[in-house]
Amino acid sequence: MKTDNITIDNYLDNHYIKKSNWLRAAVLGANDGIISVSSIAIGVASASSVREPVLLATIAGLVAGALSMAAGEYVSVSSQTDIEKSDIERERQELIEMPEIELNILAQIYERRGLKKETALIVAKELTEHDALAAHVRDELGITEVSQANPIQAAMASGASFTAGALLPLLVTFFAPEKLMVHFLYAFTIVSLIILGAVSAKAGGSSIKKAVIRIVIWGTIAMGISALVGYIFGVNI
Repeated sequence: MKTDNITIDNYLDNHYIKKSNWLRAAVLGANDGIISVSSIAIGVASASSVREPVLLATIAGLVAGALSMAAGEYVSVSSQTDIEKSDIERERQELIEMPEIELNILAQIYERRGLKKETALIVAKELTEHDALAAHVRDELGITEVSQANPIQAAMASGASFTAGALLPLLVTFFAPEKLMVHFLYAFTIVSLIILGAVSAKAGGSSIKKAVIRIVIWGTIAMGISALVGYIFGVNI
């Protein structure tokens, strides 16, 4: 790897953690779209001998799920952002009211990380002189640029990925033979989950095998329970 002209920003951009916020929302949305809408379709198909109710339930599940995922992700991430902003403002005030205590706290943090007491104090003083608030936000509160989430970005990624995932079971309900619809839904869903697990693991730099096994097991459980409910409570429509 060439190291000429490399910068810290370029170096950090190569790490997978930089993708964690949008990747988490996208994988969660696609996974939920595939599993939840497939489960709805399987449950209704198990209780019905015709295609129309399955189509209606699948479309309703897609629309409601996508809106719910986007809204839920936005509210959740916005709440996290509000908490972070509140803590940062509190830290800003504490730096004004008790700078010596805050300096001592920062030095103790570095000392616990392995620096000698004298070195920790020197580092704390230099970082305080450079940007006291940034040092405390990063090292005392644990808030970094990477960990900060964007509510709009997370909501859009979650809603769009849910829709993308839910389109597969919808297409299956359109084209699969009515008598074999449950089997087609299960087969295509498992294939989709395997692909999703592999792609997300690859993008995140983690084990593909573990990701695939995890997502397939839980997807199978969800669809199996839905089918069971459909058989138990179903009536021919």
